[in-house]
Amino acid sequence: MSAVTSFSELVLAAPVLQAVAEIGYEAPSPIQAESIPPLLEGRDVLGMAQTGTGKTAAFALPLLSRIDPAQRFPQVLVLAPTRELAIQVAEAMQTYARHLPGFHVLPIYGGQSMEPQLRALRRGAQIVVGTPGRVQDHLRRGSLQLDRLQAVVLDEADEMLRMGFIDDVEDILQRTPSQRQVALFSATMPEAIRRIAHTYLNDPVEIRIKSQTSTVTATTQRYWLVEGLNKLEALTRILEVEEADAWIVFVRTKTATAELAEKLEARGYAAAALNGDMNQAMREQTVEKLKRGALDIVVATDVAARGLDVSRISHVINYDIPYDTEAYVHRIGRTGRAGRSGDAILFVAPRERRMLRTIERATGQRIEQMRLPSRADIADRRAERFKQRITETLESQDLAFFHELIDGYTQENEQSPTAVAAALAFLLQEERPLVPQLPEPRTTETGRRAARSERDSRAPREDRRPRRSSRDEDDEIGPTVSYRIEVGRAHGVEPKNIVGAIANEAGMESRHIGAIDIQDEYSTVDLPEGMPTGIFKHLQKVWVCGRQLRISVAGEGLGGSRPPARKPKLSVNGGRSRKDAAGQSAKAPKSFKSAKPKRSAKPKTARRKPPTD
Repeated sequence: MSAVTSFSELVLAAPVLQAVAEIGYEAPSPIQAESIPPLLEGRDVLGMAQTGTGKTAAFALPLLSRIDPAQRFPQVLVLAPTRELAIQVAEAMQTYARHLPGFHVLPIYGGQSMEPQLRALRRGAQIVVGTPGRVQDHLRRGSLQLDRLQAVVLDEADEMLRMGFIDDVEDILQRTPSQRQVALFSATMPEAIRRIAHTYLNDPVEIRIKSQTSTVTATTQRYWLVEGLNKLEALTRILEVEEADAWIVFVRTKTATAELAEKLEARGYAAAALNGDMNQAMREQTVEKLKRGALDIVVATDVAARGLDVSRISHVINYDIPYDTEAYVHRIGRTGRAGRSGDAILFVAPRERRMLRTIERATGQRIEQMRLPSRADIADRRAERFKQRITETLESQDLAFFHELIDGYTQENEQSPTAVAAALAFLLQEERPLVPQLPEPRTTETGRRAARSERDSRAPREDRRPRRSSRDEDDEIGPTVSYRIEVGRAHGVEPKNIVGAIANEAGMESRHIGAIDIQDEYSTVDLPEGMPTGIFKHLQKVWVCGRQLRISVAGEGLGGSRPPARKPKLSVNGGRSRKDAAGQSAKAPKSFKSAKPKRSAKPKTARRKPPTD
């Protein structure tokens, strides 16, 4: 099946194939080429492939092709280890199903109020994507019916095992019809996952995709966390400041190549598109222009740039993050060729940080975060180029006439040569000021939280989970409260089960979970002070190892309906308001804010075209 070179060769439903073409997917990845045909036939699939190889489309496209949009009951259930992945999968499916009339996909996960999910389930959805804990909650309530389910997908099964959800996954599988189709995807195949595959999959097609990625040692890799400015503004700042010869800018779709190239041309850059819609003659003409220096920037898709070998390319910009790690390595391989060093810059939206970490693991190299050039950086660079133009003109032009002109002017008007030169410089740069009036890059609180989360998640694994005796210096959650939960050693609970359940269902990072003490019939866990009432009530109903947590403040007995109130404080700390003298309620610490249930040759810079008269 790996010989498949286009999605049109796969027997996908026409509306799904139309969406694929509009998105700009040009050729299926190996996992997609291997998985789509058997899933279309109704076969079970056991896929072993790394994150970032295109697994979501591998199961979404064939299963969407098989559902009946006219029927408003769950036909496909996708289990994902985290709410972030559940949302990502649901959004991808909605995109692929844009031309399926009446289609609805519903993500269900902890940290969100039950009521919106209950209303959505009553309205009906053909596909449900959820975390194991929240799916079980709905099964117990009777709000989620699986009796007419056609297919189940276990996405990142080994991650669900690591987070302690594997018992929940088995319980859910046992509640599904015996004739349903099952697709299990996992980066690794530990014994517990292999046992589940043997128990619940029927004669599966086994697919193993070996990562072809490798390190690219000749290329310096950096990323910019998209925040505060739009990507086009960020791109032009980078083009202004970086010492570069030629650039290739990667986007996801053919349409985007033309749109971005036009915008760069409008800003004065020598740019052109390169995509699969261009015939061979046009493509060769564009590449030839890039080679001889008539173009400095090519905006391309992955497929169009394959095999592109232009020694001038010193920089690769991943304007859109690639769908898989293979594509990333192919992209940055366009620079650093013929023994030269190269630079690769990756634009990463906060929600795409998971893919960033996947790329790092696949390439075996750390990608450093970069600071976006400021107004001062751009002014310095423009001034440097301005001085260089003066030097080149002094060395190459006959300026005798202009010497006489300036000498005459200075004598007639009693001005110094320096003042006249300054005035001439001002006139020359008037249309494009050396000191640009640009908004400074800003980092909002959302951006700061994203940056902190990114930094923490990129720390060595042994440092990610806090030592129970102390907290990181950067930890801002303040004091903790000890809570009792009604699950213990006798029920088979382990710390990872508790951490996984609370982190997912309360929507908080595991580093905010403190000391855990497991007794025979119960356990205690330290959590940040200031837990919102909604989260507290939700955690009371969460199930772990077949037991409801029934969380309560340690020492106060069972049945507590609310978390402890916080004492008034009269200071401001870290931007979080505290209680005032009148005893107004303090805001929850940051660890709980996001968890509230939701309501709703010589290097040169990129050449600009000379101004027209």
